Amino acid sequence: MPAPGAPTPALLETFPNPHPERDYTIRIRMPEFTCLCPKTGQPDFAVLHLEYVADQRCVELKSLKQYIWAYRDQGAFHEAVTNRILGDLVTACAPRAMRLTAEFNVRGGIYTHVVVEHRAPGWTPPAPLHLP
Repeated sequence: MPAPGAPTPALLETFPNPHPERDYTIRIRMPEFTCLCPKTGQPDFAVLHLEYVADQRCVELKSLKQYIWAYRDQGAFHEAVTNRILGDLVTACAPRAMRLTAEFNVRGGIYTHVVVEHRAPGWTPPAPLHLP
């Protein structure tokens, strides 16, 4: 059982996609993500970039903000936390496709960028539109 205040998929609320008949990309930038280094307990800071093509549900932004804030006191490796967040978001809204990029700030002279993706079975992205 998660600790009180720990991030859980239950924190993520959704709402009906207003245009489920259309593939369109939703981009969300979260510049204030923090968690704790599981080795030192020191804070890690990152900018999260979420991009997704919704199916029937979209993630509600206030609940996303609260879910992200719940990581502030959680120890997590960069790779693990990025994959966990993507998994929780996929569970909450079952998108056609989703990509989460975590750009962690420098620590000991090293930057970490983690990119994780999900594609619903059978979904193929539309061909890019090229305008004259």
